[in-house]
Amino acid sequence: MSIAIRVDASLKIGSGHVMRCLALADQLRQRGKKVVFVCRDHLGNLIDMIENKGYSVARLPRPVTDFSADPGDPPHGEWVGVSWSQDAFETIASMGDEIPEWLIVDHYGLDYRWQQHMRSHVGAIMVIDDLADRRHCCDILLDQNMNRDMATRYDSLTPKQCRKLIGPRYALLRPEFAAARNNLRNRNGTLKKVLVFFGAVDPTNQTEKALQALSGMSAHDLRVDVVVGSRNPHRDRIQEICDAHDGFSLHCQVENMAELMASADLAVGAGGTTTWERCAVGLPAVVIAVAENQLELSECGAAAGLFVYLGTSASTDSRKIQDVLRALCSLPTLLCSISARASGMVDARGVQRVVALLAPPRIHIRPANEQDCDSLYQWRNAEETRRYVFDSACIPLETHRTWFLNALANPDRIVLIGEIDGRPAGVIRYDCSCEEALVSVYLVPGMTGQGVGAELIRCGTRWLREHRPEIRRISAEIMGENSASMRAFEQAGYKEHHVTYQEVILQ
Repeated sequence: MSIAIRVDASLKIGSGHVMRCLALADQLRQRGKKVVFVCRDHLGNLIDMIENKGYSVARLPRPVTDFSADPGDPPHGEWVGVSWSQDAFETIASMGDEIPEWLIVDHYGLDYRWQQHMRSHVGAIMVIDDLADRRHCCDILLDQNMNRDMATRYDSLTPKQCRKLIGPRYALLRPEFAAARNNLRNRNGTLKKVLVFFGAVDPTNQTEKALQALSGMSAHDLRVDVVVGSRNPHRDRIQEICDAHDGFSLHCQVENMAELMASADLAVGAGGTTTWERCAVGLPAVVIAVAENQLELSECGAAAGLFVYLGTSASTDSRKIQDVLRALCSLPTLLCSISARASGMVDARGVQRVVALLAPPRIHIRPANEQDCDSLYQWRNAEETRRYVFDSACIPLETHRTWFLNALANPDRIVLIGEIDGRPAGVIRYDCSCEEALVSVYLVPGMTGQGVGAELIRCGTRWLREHRPEIRRISAEIMGENSASMRAFEQAGYKEHHVTYQEVILQ
């Protein structure tokens, strides 16, 4: 079944919404999903780029006149270009007879009215938002940003049953950032290479402001990479500045942003979605908020030590940027501290977490057999497994073999292996007693952060229901610091019960 994504880019909207939706689409496509985009043909759109990546795009007509939002519309209602009802009508028409399994909408100008109207034409709705400034009618809401009231800010804006994915652990980053993160160099705080990027469009030309600051720092022998999008209206002027300065290089519509970020010592840029890309590769940054929706993220991120925040674009000039850059050249310890904090905030696995909910991995459950003995021994003794088991000591091979053969012979000890496309993904064990079972789960090394845990637990429950129908209650004992396991059991339907997690199977 298909997944539809309603998202726009324009000179007002910028490119960030489309870029994070593309990161999500790429992973969904890898899961075998057909992904289609629905985009309005605004000035500054990125429809050609989306199509060049192999996606079908339904083009909604360009607005013929300037659109003024009605008093009841969201604060960014004019960004749609037409009324919400017309946009809903055109979106439905663009999908034809197909009913998408999921509709993902990433648009500040659309609210619960649009979403309610779409309900009968799609399977389920996920909203991507950052602002918490309007009501939603959706099944999942994703806000990847850092805010003062992260845990509660959408409580009154979403249905009670809506699942909320909040915070940078769900940041929608492209796979290149996870790859770059795995090969990061050790940063020592030396400042020799600066990356300047204010988004693909940068309509107020903050890029030139940063370049003016950097051009006056020839004594520091800095190399500068400048990134702009193909629709940047100031590209020719920026090219002139780069041509006039040794060590300044202009890159247009790049495909290797993670590589550029990983190789830089400092970034100068905006406070939008690029924040989490920089954090993923531990890149310190000097940040300027270029839009109102970046203010809170910029303030909270700076307070958390993730970057240096200069203020809004209106309050920041090239002199202010240059003063900060000069100071940072002599503060390597501060740059190292920022890098470590940033890297610790984002692990670049957010897309996998979201995709695991939209398109759960198909796990096949089978009972373990004698041929699995040595594999289980290696998985169980892996450091990432032992970290979160109550007995973290390495188990001798002969001890394991004796335990394993006894487990296979014990009718009340069930050892199951979950497989994805024939490859082992995790192990689930039940110790049964009358109507109760105690469950233990661990994943094969390398399978964490992909949503496998929750689906493995669900599949195990289904297997147990079919093969041991007398079991009515399952309990899980989890170490207090194992937050990932707690989340997996909660996502699988378990509820906290004193110091254990429990699921009651209704017959």
